[in-house]
Amino acid sequence: MQYFNQCSTIDEVKALYKQLAKQHHPDNGGETAVMQVINAEYSIACAFVLKEQELSEEDTNKQMKVSEEYRQVIEKIINLPGVVIELVGQWIWVTGNTYPVKDQLKEAGLFFASKKAAWYYRSEEYKGRGTDKNLDEIKAKYGSERVDKEVKTFVLQQEALSRI
Repeated sequence: MQYFNQCSTIDEVKALYKQLAKQHHPDNGGETAVMQVINAEYSIACAFVLKEQELSEEDTNKQMKVSEEYRQVIEKIINLPGVVIELVGQWIWVTGNTYPVKDQLKEAGLFFASKKAAWYYRSEEYKGRGTDKNLDEIKAKYGSERVDKEVKTFVLQQEALSRI
């Protein structure tokens, strides 16, 4: 594998996928062939990490399904303008200027949490009652991985410099 060799947990695989999709997605000027390799390696990396955790076949299949759902959602929303995407625990939260892209967020399977003024995605496995905690409290409890425009711009600039 070219991209996911250093990942030892499923959360690391997901976070790296999000970063790579931001960098290499064809809508961002990346190459389709590179994105196809990343997508294929993502599936392999998920399977490998889950195998290393010695889960039952049922649990492994469940985690693979969740990981694939996650990849598909990220791919649909990664290039939406004006939004911030964060992985918080096992949920994807989207904030920022989301009103202009609300239809794309709905289409990608996200839901709007009016009390948190943010969009979220969670797999069926995590469906349940809501919480009265605000988004900052949830981030503090579960941790947050964020890729914003400044990071993306820096990475793209570094790639451009390396090609010269």
